[in-house]
Amino acid sequence: MQTLQLVLAFSAISILFWVVSGKHKSIDNLESKNRGKFVLGSFLRDWFYWFIDPFRKFAILIGLGPLFFNLLGVLFGILSGLAFATGHLALGGWSILLGGIADVLDGRIARTLGIADQRGAFLDSTLDRFAEVAVFCGLVYLFKDSQMGLLFATAGLGGSLLVSYTRARGESLGVTCKLGLMQRAERLLLIGFGGILDPSVSAHWAVSNLDFGLLLIPVLGLLSLGTIGTSVFRTVWIAKKLKR
Repeated sequence: MQTLQLVLAFSAISILFWVVSGKHKSIDNLESKNRGKFVLGSFLRDWFYWFIDPFRKFAILIGLGPLFFNLLGVLFGILSGLAFATGHLALGGWSILLGGIADVLDGRIARTLGIADQRGAFLDSTLDRFAEVAVFCGLVYLFKDSQMGLLFATAGLGGSLLVSYTRARGESLGVTCKLGLMQRAERLLLIGFGGILDPSVSAHWAVSNLDFGLLLIPVLGLLSLGTIGTSVFRTVWIAKKLKR
């Protein structure tokens, strides 16, 4: 919890510097046109890209390419799943957030080097699914003795894959749909912060028969509702477009 407080405090200071220095007015030439809208808005997204930009420059300087960060994202996903499965919720949360940073860096490095291509896009999106499945497998195991937690973890896995599948299937038929909530960034943030904060919340608001999950179970419920809702919306929206 103290680590999170330090990270949030440092982030707030960096946002203030980013705005006061006028750097928030800079045009981001590395932003992907294929990304959907971020639910928290472009302000925080643009700040985050600026915040991690030194890591992009350093990675290029020492010769790390996008594939390294693709694989690093999978590694963090597996680590997160293992951490959740063994009851280390905060570690699982931090791991999934670090995996999200790796996921952002791979695309920005590829575009910087001018090597962004279809192969890279395929590997990026496919390896993201491997990482996500690993995380949810850990959550399913974590909540194996909780009917509600198990239901939400399983539904969240299915919904997350359906969000990605509906978009991919639509694009294969010539229709692009980036609409809806609970895209990858939102899912990472929900599970990440849910895992980090759950131990403190569960300890403070202790329930007699619940040692953990007091925050994470509702978070997974929200995620399940959002992903399945987005999948249904995209299915209907794409089907209408194809009918015309």
